[in-house]
Amino acid sequence: VQLQASGGGVVQAGGSLKLSCTGSGNIFSVNAMSWYRQTPGKQREFIAAITESGDTAFVDSVKGRFTVSVDSRKKTVYLQMNNLKPEDTAVYYCHSRQFNSWGQGTQVTVSS
Repeated sequence: VQLQASGGGVVQAGGSLKLSCTGSGNIFSVNAMSWYRQTPGKQREFIAAITESGDTAFVDSVKGRFTVSVDSRKKTVYLQMNNLKPEDTAVYYCHSRQFNSWGQGTQVTVSS
């Protein structure tokens, strides 16, 4: 299973970005997906997840600003990020809990 993340970029504080993560492979399912982020010198941090039943969970720092959704037909999971802050600057990774597979990461930079 391969995951392809995209959608990162540079945005001003208060702006929005929508990340996408598309999986390949006939048996791949977008159920049980997570998003993480990492800044230089720090461990990768869990930020959001969506379960097989569609329930979502978020780290406190992004609650109310980020949402997660899936398009099963497109085998894609999305991370909608609103009201971005400079501290959201990081490389964002998607992760399939089903296959323990990681996407390649996409850079998000939020300028103040």
